[in-house]
Amino acid sequence: MTQSAELLSIETGEDYPEIREGVRRVCADFPGEYWRDLEAREAYPTEFVRALTASGYLGALIPEEFGGSGMPLRAAAVILEEIHASGCNAGACHAQMYTMGTVLRHGSIEQKKKYLPGIASGELRLQAFGVTEPTSGTDTTKLKTRAVRDGDSYVINGQKVWTSRALHSDLMLLLARTTPLDQVKKKSDGLSVFLLDIRDGLGKGLDIRPLKAMVNHHATEVFFENLRIPADNLVGEEGKGFKYILDGMNAERILVSAEAIGDARWFTKTAVAYVNERKVFDRPIGQNQSVQFPIARAHAETDAADLILRRAAARFAAGLPCGDDANMGKLLASEATWHAAEACMQSHGGFGFAKEYDVERKWRETRLFQIAPISTNLVLSYIGEHMLGMPRSF
Repeated sequence: MTQSAELLSIETGEDYPEIREGVRRVCADFPGEYWRDLEAREAYPTEFVRALTASGYLGALIPEEFGGSGMPLRAAAVILEEIHASGCNAGACHAQMYTMGTVLRHGSIEQKKKYLPGIASGELRLQAFGVTEPTSGTDTTKLKTRAVRDGDSYVINGQKVWTSRALHSDLMLLLARTTPLDQVKKKSDGLSVFLLDIRDGLGKGLDIRPLKAMVNHHATEVFFENLRIPADNLVGEEGKGFKYILDGMNAERILVSAEAIGDARWFTKTAVAYVNERKVFDRPIGQNQSVQFPIARAHAETDAADLILRRAAARFAAGLPCGDDANMGKLLASEATWHAAEACMQSHGGFGFAKEYDVERKWRETRLFQIAPISTNLVLSYIGEHMLGMPRSF
């Protein structure tokens, strides 16, 4: 067997069993009632995040030299999968896992030493990612937030939207334009990344306002008005930020897709248990093929998506291009979990709408995967252009 073949060998079944069991034990303390209460109060799952942090799971990808566990990407994906398969939701804290990757790969040694140990221990939260804007959406190169160098500082003006967890984070990774769009050769040039200390900025040009949404993910709008930050908050080189952000997107897609796989497992398990027990017309409704088949199809789709994502993680670990698998896995996982959610909701009938079953909550939460962190249509566009060689559509 060649070295590359060894690197790309993919374990099937329940890999990382110790991690899976550990995550299940943590999640057992946070049943459906916990999440329903949070949603009713629009509250943040502080206790859940603390438990994950104390167990070392949120620092999984931070190298041991900076206080983390130094786990591979696949192990981190398993953590997120099991959180969702247990009926919990990692949306409140998953960015703590992958957002720090920009600092790890492109930050200075001083930035790594200053921030990564605190992020690993939970002393610091880096859970806010300021990229999306109201007018540009996924056309990131058209963002309007500006960062202008002024001596030993940058002065920031602009607005971000759908910046989740900003009110529950100490730090924010911010993408802003440092060179105007009409002054760059490539539209992706002139964008820079900053590691912004939210605590220092609030009330001094930084304003964060909650956005009410369909799911309890603590989305916000962020406003910058002459916010002055130290120049050494710049991550990497000025003007290279778009590349830095893209650099971490494959990891993000693999990890978030693992959450979708976890949700699909939860929906399938929940649906099977219900249809085997629920009797109508003196027979279990699971005996009816019209009930069986959607659940069975979703299970098959979930396993297929899981295999593509495992291959993506293996390629990532081997240092090989993994964009194709990361994008296809994201597409397939988001579709599989939505089909599983629909099958679970439909099989529960009216009880699917009852909050006590948690089906409607998970059903709402899992719909997000077809939109974020990249929409289904953009993945299809990527496949059409980059994998199949069709003309660029935008």
